[in-house]
Amino acid sequence: MDPSAIEPFPGQELTDEMRAAVAIEERLAPGPVGAPDVRVLLYRPIGEVVTRPLVVSIHGGAFAMRPDMFPAFDARLAMLGALVVSVDYRIVPDHVYPAGVEDCYAALCWAVESLNIDPSRVVVTGASAGGALSAAVTLLARDRSGPRITFQGLVVPVIDDRCETPSMRQFDEAPFFGAREARGMWDTYLGTTDRADTPAWAAPGRPGDLTGLPPAFIQVGGYDPLRDEGIEYAFGCWPRACPWSSTAPRRITTASVRIREPMPRRPACTWRPSLRRSHERGIPPLLRPLGSRSRGIGRHR
Repeated sequence: MDPSAIEPFPGQELTDEMRAAVAIEERLAPGPVGAPDVRVLLYRPIGEVVTRPLVVSIHGGAFAMRPDMFPAFDARLAMLGALVVSVDYRIVPDHVYPAGVEDCYAALCWAVESLNIDPSRVVVTGASAGGALSAAVTLLARDRSGPRITFQGLVVPVIDDRCETPSMRQFDEAPFFGAREARGMWDTYLGTTDRADTPAWAAPGRPGDLTGLPPAFIQVGGYDPLRDEGIEYAFGCWPRACPWSSTAPRRITTASVRIREPMPRRPACTWRPSLRRSHERGIPPLLRPLGSRSRGIGRHR
């Protein structure tokens, strides 16, 4: 589909303020070996040309949508002062794993090598399926001795293809996205219904080595089938010296990430005191304007 014909997802339209503050540019990054180039959208703050933090933004949408559907998400990040690279990775059903994650990793490598960015502030972030790809790219960067990622932001991440957590059973028929949709999404993305040998680069929630990863922020939704796999992933990082913080707003679902819905006044549960201070310490300065308005359920450092 011609990207110019793609309409933003409801609630993700650019505002006049965003258009006045952010310049958007389409570029092509060299693709994986034997694959086509990867289309990316650059979101830059309008103003002085300076070295900026890099945010590689990997959109969600069941591995089937395009970044042009989520421009407000990327524009907000650019308005914090970052150079945002939004990756138009190959999507299902025409391209199954590992096409999408390899495209995202290729875009990360190109951005670090070719753009005027601060290599000490490299963030990879994504929501839902983008959370799965963000976590997978972080694993790839570690395993391949690739670019040094300094922070990963996983928002209601889809990271476990087994779909066997209590929240998956609790929300089998949730509005917009339930466990049945999650299972169908994984079948399409993996290109198979066989779950015997799913690699961690496809489903980062699978048991594996989580050492040597950058600090992480993990948001899960209280009314979301993805809730428990995100929490379990945070617990997997806990004893392995990967600093993390997590938040679980009670009323948030997967759909709420795409539609601008007010946050609840309090989280579903609170596990530690002084959460705001500890939460801010776990988030790089680039993202603190967002994190300082959040409340967490746990953190380990």
